[in-house]
Amino acid sequence: MKALCWTGVDELSLETVPDPRLLNAHDAIVKVRLSSVCGSDLHVLGGYLPTMRSGDVLGHEFMGEVVEVGSAVSSRRVGERVVVCSFISCGHCWYCRNQLFSLCDNGNPNPLLAESLWGQAPAGCYGYSHVLGGFAGSHAEYVRVPYADQGMFPIPGEVDDLTALFASDAAPTGWMGADLGGVQPGDVVAVWGAGAVGQLAAQASVLLGAAEVIVIDGVQERLDQAKQLGVQLIDFRTSDVSAELRERTGGRGADVCIEAVGMVSGSPSVPLYGYDQFKQERRLGTDRPLAVREAIFNCRKGGSVFVLGVFGGVVDKFPLGAVMNKGLTLRSAQQHGQRYIPMLLDRMARGELRTRHLATHVMPLAKAAHGYDLFKNRRDGCVRAVFKPGP
Repeated sequence: MKALCWTGVDELSLETVPDPRLLNAHDAIVKVRLSSVCGSDLHVLGGYLPTMRSGDVLGHEFMGEVVEVGSAVSSRRVGERVVVCSFISCGHCWYCRNQLFSLCDNGNPNPLLAESLWGQAPAGCYGYSHVLGGFAGSHAEYVRVPYADQGMFPIPGEVDDLTALFASDAAPTGWMGADLGGVQPGDVVAVWGAGAVGQLAAQASVLLGAAEVIVIDGVQERLDQAKQLGVQLIDFRTSDVSAELRERTGGRGADVCIEAVGMVSGSPSVPLYGYDQFKQERRLGTDRPLAVREAIFNCRKGGSVFVLGVFGGVVDKFPLGAVMNKGLTLRSAQQHGQRYIPMLLDRMARGELRTRHLATHVMPLAKAAHGYDLFKNRRDGCVRAVFKPGP
C-alpha cells in the first residue's frame, strides 16, 4: 500500500509499504477514508522527537471503514464507518477504568523509552515516534487498530466524513482542555491558539456555559474562522495581549486559560521569543513555552491553566513563582479521547459542534508532502490539510 513516510528531518516521501495485518485477536484493520495533519506532527517532522526512524508512517487523526476484525473483537463489525481515537488504550487497566485513557499502562509497547524521558510511560499513539509505541500512522491506505473495541467509534449517519474526522483527535483534545480546565457557567476563558484544537476548546467553553471566550492568535485565516464561532479575538500582531485581557476582565484576568499552541510556536512579540527560538533550533533546549508563560501571567489569582499544546522535554524560564504565589491550578494531558468521542459525535449529529470548516485543503494522499508544506508554512490560507488515500 502507499503511505506517507518520515525519511529525515523535514523530509517526507510517499512510499510503498507492507499492508498491515492482524497481530492479535483484539485488532482490526481500517481502510482510511480521511486523515488530517496536526500541529503536533510538526514536532515529529522537525526532529524534536528523537526516536523517529526513517520509513516511519506519519499521521494520527483519521476515520475510515472497518475491513477486518480479530476473533476477540465484539462491538465493531466489518463495513462500519468509524472514527479512531489517536491514542491507543486497553480499556481495562487502572488508568482506563478511571477514564485517563492517554495514560494507559498497556497501550505503549515501548515503555522504557518513555520512562527514560518522563519517569512513566503514557499510552501509545499512531504515527508519533517510537517513544509512543512506534505504531504505523494514518497517512496510509490501511491502518491496524489495536484494542479495536476500545478505540473505534461508529459514526452517526447524520455526520459526514469531514466533520467526523476531527472527532479522532482535535475535538476531544479541545473539549478536554475546557472540561478538565474547569470551565464553569459564567467564566471568562482565554484560549491561546486559533488552530483546530484552539477553536474546538473555544467551542467547548461556549457549550459548557462560559460567559465570554477570548481567542488569541496572529494568523489571519485562523482568526477569521474563530470569529465565525461567536467568540472574541485578540490579534497579537496588533495588540498587547496582557493589556487587552486585563481591560476585558476588569483587571482580574481570565478564570480559565487554555494553551493550545505547543512546543515550536509563539508570537515574536512575546518576551524571550528569540531566546527560546535560539536554544531550540540549536538543540540547547527542547521546547518553547511562550504561550504557557503568557497564560500563567494572565490567569486570575486562584484560576486554572490547562496546557493542551504538546511538549516533549524541558522548558526554560518557567514561571513557577507565579503559579505558586497566584494559587493557580495547572493541569495538562494528552487527550483522553475514549472519554469524549461518543458525546462529541452526538453533538456533531445535532449540529452543536462545528469542525468541517477546519479542512481548508483536501487532497489525494499522493500530494501529502505538499499538504504538509502548506500547513507548516501557513501557505494559501491553510488551517488543516486533509488527505484522501486511493485514486
